[in-house]
Amino acid sequence: MTSEPGADAALRLFHDAARTVPAYRAFLAAHDVDPGSVTDLSAVPLSTKDNYVRRYPLPDRTRGGDLSAAAHTVAVSSGSSGEPTVWPRSTVDELVVARRFGQAIVDGFRGGERRTLVVVCFALGSWVGGMYTAAACRHLADAGHPVTVATPGNNVDEILRVVAALGGHFDQTVLAGYPPFVKNVVDAGVARGVDWSPYRVKLLLAGEVFSEQWRDLMAARAGMTEPVADSVSLYGTADAGVLGNETPTSVAIRRFLADTPAAARELFGDSRLPTLVQYDPADRYFETHAGTLLFTSDGGVPLLRYHLADEGGLTSYVDMLAFCRDHGFDPVPPAPHRAVDLPFVHVFGRSLFTVSYFGANVYPENVTVALEGPEVSAWTTGRFVLQVVSDADENRHLSVVVELAPGATAGPDRAATVATAIRAALLRVNSEYAHYVPAAQQTPRVVLRPADDPEYFPVGVKHRYTRPADDTA
Repeated sequence: MTSEPGADAALRLFHDAARTVPAYRAFLAAHDVDPGSVTDLSAVPLSTKDNYVRRYPLPDRTRGGDLSAAAHTVAVSSGSSGEPTVWPRSTVDELVVARRFGQAIVDGFRGGERRTLVVVCFALGSWVGGMYTAAACRHLADAGHPVTVATPGNNVDEILRVVAALGGHFDQTVLAGYPPFVKNVVDAGVARGVDWSPYRVKLLLAGEVFSEQWRDLMAARAGMTEPVADSVSLYGTADAGVLGNETPTSVAIRRFLADTPAAARELFGDSRLPTLVQYDPADRYFETHAGTLLFTSDGGVPLLRYHLADEGGLTSYVDMLAFCRDHGFDPVPPAPHRAVDLPFVHVFGRSLFTVSYFGANVYPENVTVALEGPEVSAWTTGRFVLQVVSDADENRHLSVVVELAPGATAGPDRAATVATAIRAALLRVNSEYAHYVPAAQQTPRVVLRPADDPEYFPVGVKHRYTRPADDTA
């Protein structure tokens, strides 16, 4: 049995789930696994949304098969078909996630000593981000921290109204939301003459990888002065809430790596700069599998070696500090911030399968539906490349490059026809897209390319329907 931090707790959770969760007993039996013989998690089969979550009824995935005991509340996520997946939540689950919010707001933003207004800019309702953030912040307030939460949701006018009415009564204002939407809020405020500096703005972000240039741009526009501590990104999923969070240490390291691409490639094995967060293995035990991440966590639905297909990897705290110092950089953050002795996880996201836009997962299947319609299918092949791109002002756009059928021409109106069809399909089948993405950003930018275009549709190469986020539009 391994003594790696968190491994023993994960193994205990495995044996508990095998004993008390009906669906997990059936899952192990289907994989010919005798729980009593398992002394190491490496012997446990990987679970996924397809082979476990969708295969077994929701009550059977809870302890004792009792949904009412597992669910004080529920969160809902939607996938490629738009069919919702329901995740039971309890107060205990919220308290685990509140510890990650505490690292961000109390430790990072010094919310234990500053009166803090948290403005929830995530979509509200049964979706995960908004209600989870509000609940976690209430738990921080219950613990005695001077934190007040307001919940305008993803309504720019209401957010600005709340900030104007309340922000002046607090020492700092935290805008919590998906990066492109928070940028929309800050830009809309600037356009309306808002001076953000007196509000001492902090950003609590989730859902998407962003560049350090984006972080600097937002700091300049919102009057933030401490790059390593004024914005924090959370790594989370609907399945298990928040898995890890940026800290002043991780942000300092990421900024160093952004300026030292050779070191970043050496560390991550990729030219892309991933999200880099720290995590507590006692709460969320991570492993890697073929360059992707697995995690084990307790909750209303216990998840064992759960595979989300997020590309990424793990680095211990000791190894990360040694790597940085070997490359001439001291990652210890300046006072009053302190280093947190927790391991690191880096996350590129599911670039082979989805793109994330305003926090909504956009699946290739969503776009396929649009290209199969009669108004488009007659002059396209059905192949496309889905990507999120940034323009010179760091605004994000959903880009779809579509392959024309042999002999077909682009024509003056065809790109607009495809864009309209894709938008309609996304709004119809993807409820996250409909609720997370502002109406003005819901129509993608479509580019039509000829058949067998060597840049996007090369002959003889297995086609990839998505690409990682680009830096320019």
